[in-house]
Amino acid sequence: IEPALRDHAQALGYTVVDASTVVATHLSQLLQTHAHELLGHEEVQQMLGSLARTAPKLVEDLVPKVVPLGVVVRVLQSLLAEQVPLRNLRSIMESIAEHAPRTQDPAVLVAQVRIALGRQIVQDIAGPANELPVITLEPDLEQLLQNTVATGNGAAQPTLEPGLAERLQTRLAETTQRQETSGEPAVLLVAPTLRAALARFTRASVPGLRVLAWNEIPDNRRVRLVAAVGR
Repeated sequence: IEPALRDHAQALGYTVVDASTVVATHLSQLLQTHAHELLGHEEVQQMLGSLARTAPKLVEDLVPKVVPLGVVVRVLQSLLAEQVPLRNLRSIMESIAEHAPRTQDPAVLVAQVRIALGRQIVQDIAGPANELPVITLEPDLEQLLQNTVATGNGAAQPTLEPGLAERLQTRLAETTQRQETSGEPAVLLVAPTLRAALARFTRASVPGLRVLAWNEIPDNRRVRLVAAVGR
């Protein structure tokens, strides 16, 4: 609107935002959405260099002695793709150091890192409230998804009949919209074996939905069921 109409618009109850703030907010959102595409080997090496100043032994003993830099890059990219900030890099690397001697699979390492960051992840989603509102899947649908993910070794999105996949996306989108309208976060709580596949399944179609595993919820948080999604 024209600057001269600002006061009138505010009097009518509208929120008036200047153009530079709109552009800055949009750019910030774009960077957050595509941060995993911007993070590469050079950036991760610089991050490890910074961490080495406060935790030299951790970095020295881990990369590349225990785990290659490429695996660390993939773990960090996966976290960013699911909107998990990397600000607690020391905890991330400590979790990788704990589990990397047993597996070099980035997907498995991501799952373990997310458990270690569970308190931070839930805090970022729900703030300081003791109660976390959650959406779940009805038991028969969850079992069906468990079977399809197990068949595909969890490497891709659940292989569902197209009609069921469309219905599931629609119902999750509707439930997410209701949560957002009520001012609460939209969180789908599922079994650990389903979390990664469902996060990929909903990332583009239901961007406002966060998918968490049961074992990522810290002990000091209560969960409150707000909806159960079925077939």
